[in-house]
Amino acid sequence: MPMPGQAGGHRRWRSRYRVTAGAVPAGVSRRGVSISFMPDIEDTNAAVWKTDIGVNFWKSTENDRERRRAGHRDLLAELLPFGVDEPFTFIDLGAGTGAAARTILDHFPRAHAILADFSPQMMAQGVLELARYEGRYTYVEFDLTRAGDWPAPIPVPVGAVISSLCVHHLKDERKQTLFGEILEHLAPGGWYLNYDPVMPPDPVVEEAWLRAGDRRDPSAADKRVHRTAEEQFRYENHVRYMVPLDPQVAYLRAAGFEGVDVYWKELDFVIYGGQRPVGIGHR
Repeated sequence: MPMPGQAGGHRRWRSRYRVTAGAVPAGVSRRGVSISFMPDIEDTNAAVWKTDIGVNFWKSTENDRERRRAGHRDLLAELLPFGVDEPFTFIDLGAGTGAAARTILDHFPRAHAILADFSPQMMAQGVLELARYEGRYTYVEFDLTRAGDWPAPIPVPVGAVISSLCVHHLKDERKQTLFGEILEHLAPGGWYLNYDPVMPPDPVVEEAWLRAGDRRDPSAADKRVHRTAEEQFRYENHVRYMVPLDPQVAYLRAAGFEGVDVYWKELDFVIYGGQRPVGIGHR
């Protein structure tokens, strides 16, 4: 029997958040078909994030995105259990250009960030945006889709691990193994926090989310219907492995975290996390 959040669970109904058939832009995928028809092994994340097109799109939407997300990233920092002047090292998984890490570095002047990402293009842009933090961060290339040992430059243990807008790109099985790996990289009492979008658990919730979103942005419904091929590809990649909130919280508890909670939620965006138990040391 499948676990909640796996095939046979949340995928029994077709959400409008899910993929729909559409053309893939030339130069973005080697197949002229929608992601919904691609084999499960097809790496559409690389097609989006390991290209100049992906980075340029990210930059073009930066001002609006940062305006909407700044407060959420502040909360990530405020949830961490460190004193303002306390030195500690944290890992930012799927760090991209370092937006979340910069917020934590601003809150904690003696913190050091390990920014892990798999896109050389995003990391190159991040170096530019992290110029004033020189000496306080280290970039490490890391493909989160691959389970197993983490790159050697990532230290063990660390005081905290954060992830922002990346875990939803992973398959359910990888979400679960990743949470276990994160626990192993945390010092006893260390914290993991994840800021991410989630899938609605049922059609009634989905309708409420869409209703609220459409009232906030009257153009949203029209944008959903009239996406360009490139926009459709990015959207399908965005929701391909997205799952509801409840199974993800269950995965975190199953991995061994305590104090697991949803620390913030608004419609389809959440911050959840937990602590490595103080009494559990490293092997």
